[in-house]
Amino acid sequence: MDSASISPLPEQAGRGPRPPGTGGVAFLLAQLGAYAAERFAERVAALGLNPPQAGILRAIAAAPGRSQQALSEQLGLLPSRVVAFVDLLEERGYVERRRNPGDRRLHALYLTDHGQQLLAEIGQAGRAHEEEITGGLSAGQRDELAALLQALAARHGLTPGVHPGYRSLGRPSGTGTGTGPPEAAP
Repeated sequence: MDSASISPLPEQAGRGPRPPGTGGVAFLLAQLGAYAAERFAERVAALGLNPPQAGILRAIAAAPGRSQQALSEQLGLLPSRVVAFVDLLEERGYVERRRNPGDRRLHALYLTDHGQQLLAEIGQAGRAHEEEITGGLSAGQRDELAALLQALAARHGLTPGVHPGYRSLGRPSGTGTGTGPPEAAP
């Protein structure tokens, strides 16, 4: 699948090359990524969360019983930041820590019933977000765009479903590799 196989949006058909000053593909990805992150943050704020919290809830739900240490490793997030996020989510009644039966030094993380309900709301927000961001594309164009973006993400060694911005949370500016706030994948 090559970039020439993506059909232009109807309003762009027949326009030829991009106008000067509109940016290349990397700029357009950054521009749209910043816009998408901002809009997603607004959506989850309506649920009383920020994007990192939403992403952590999703990660816990994806592997119930995982330790805080394993979550830290998956996200590339400092262990102390994982503890702080989990503390807050536990205080709000979304997450519970249980002693890991295999290693009592570790806490196993689970969503509570309230956390499961919130995760369903995050999923609804994520689907609405996806629809808004990809509005104007056909189902085939969305699938093709997703495949191209997945190929690029894999080429650059990005962990599927994990925003690289987690790596910079809690670190002094300039020491992380993320370029913006993490967004939870819908």
